[in-house]
Amino acid sequence: QVQLVESGGGLVQAGGSLRPSCAASRLTFSRHSMGWFRQAPGKERAFVAAISKSGVRKYYADYVKGRFTISGDNGENTAYLQMSSLKHEDMAVYYCAADFRDLIDGGTWFHYGMNYWGKGTLVTVSS
Repeated sequence: QVQLVESGGGLVQAGGSLRPSCAASRLTFSRHSMGWFRQAPGKERAFVAAISKSGVRKYYADYVKGRFTISGDNGENTAYLQMSSLKHEDMAVYYCAADFRDLIDGGTWFHYGMNYWGKGTLVTVSS
């Protein structure tokens, strides 16, 4: 059974930074694309960022572009989401996800979800 375990969420002031991580087990990291999604209170889960199997292609939601960076470490089987210039509206539970499908230019499937999910890590942004 594939397991994705997020950590690194927490409380941060607006304008600050956090770097949640996602440790993957029973999954060949380099054979899966990875993604981050978030769900704020009262809202549906939304796409944040995704990275291709090779790590070359990276995609971001418009509302985090320029502030968030997704990365992966194949040796550690871990994905990261570097979040900077955090805003109050970034407050949400952040979920890591993985999929055997790869990201391709022009493709949008990853915006709607992936095969495997973690349980999430809470990010709270204070004003």
